[in-house]
Amino acid sequence: MRYSIWFFLIFLVVIRVFFSKPGYSEGDKIRITTKVTSEPIRYEISQSLTLSGLKVYLPSFPEVHYGDKVVVEGVVEAGSLKNPVLIEIKESEGSLYSLRRKLVQVFQASLPEPHAALVAGITLGSKASLPQDFWDALKRTGTAHVVVASGMNVTMAASFLMGLFILFLPRRRAIPAAFLGIWVYSAISGFEAPIVRAAIMGSLAFSAQALGRLNTAWRALFLSILAMLIIKPDWISDLGFILSVVATGSLLIFQRKINSKVAFVPAIFREGLSTSLAAQIGVAPIIFVTFGQYSLMSPLVNAAVLWTVAPIMAIGALGGLLGLIMPAFGKLVLFLSYPLTSWFVWIVELFG
Repeated sequence: MRYSIWFFLIFLVVIRVFFSKPGYSEGDKIRITTKVTSEPIRYEISQSLTLSGLKVYLPSFPEVHYGDKVVVEGVVEAGSLKNPVLIEIKESEGSLYSLRRKLVQVFQASLPEPHAALVAGITLGSKASLPQDFWDALKRTGTAHVVVASGMNVTMAASFLMGLFILFLPRRRAIPAAFLGIWVYSAISGFEAPIVRAAIMGSLAFSAQALGRLNTAWRALFLSILAMLIIKPDWISDLGFILSVVATGSLLIFQRKINSKVAFVPAIFREGLSTSLAAQIGVAPIIFVTFGQYSLMSPLVNAAVLWTVAPIMAIGALGGLLGLIMPAFGKLVLFLSYPLTSWFVWIVELFG
């Protein structure tokens, strides 16, 4: 019975993937009407986003934001939309989208760039305001995953929420509260593949705790993969989805072994180094094949900056929320992140 459920889910994925192939071909002129599901990357003269599985480069203005509804026309060419034209844009009206925009504005009003963009990226997965030269340095050093929507954001948010709720609520009530918090945070951060994967895995873990059942990480990973592909089959070719899954599997296999081998490294850098090395074993070949290059310094750079991510995220969340109510006090709290972001920026620019 147990294995028949797994076979059924796999069969369902195959059916969904097979029947969800895009209804357009190379050279077709198409019109896409959809909601923007992730924050665009902004360059000096353009903004990049993915719509219906196609890469789209639009002019810098008008700015498109996560949650907006857009209508775009263009010609399909090599997985992208050639000569795209923005026909219509309707700003999102949801409260969570509005909260995200206001939090980013608080960061920008409190800190200089690229520090504000770094806090926004780490806390909310917002990469829209990252200066292009800093974004390029992040990609060259293999640290871009820190400031975009990633599973690490969700994992940290889940741990923080669970630790917070358990101070005020019995465990049986804290677990569903943290469960809800994961999905609210995921909605604010953007439902990109790594975020959804981590949210599903976290939800499965919390559900198992609530039911008093032992939940293995591998089972949670496979269930999250199948659930994601049933809901959105085109993720099967999404690079973010592939890297997230491979990195997670690589961590499960190698991190504990590597951590024991690098016991000589100072504790503040050890976890970052073991995490980065373990993940890179799986993703490095994919990155090299996809982009034709790979930074051998990436694990070391990650080890040097990953220890700052948790405190920056905590300060960013607290300072951002306070800044909505008491701007001066929120700015004061956010300024506490400045030494940490300064270290992060210095390391990335040094090696990037």
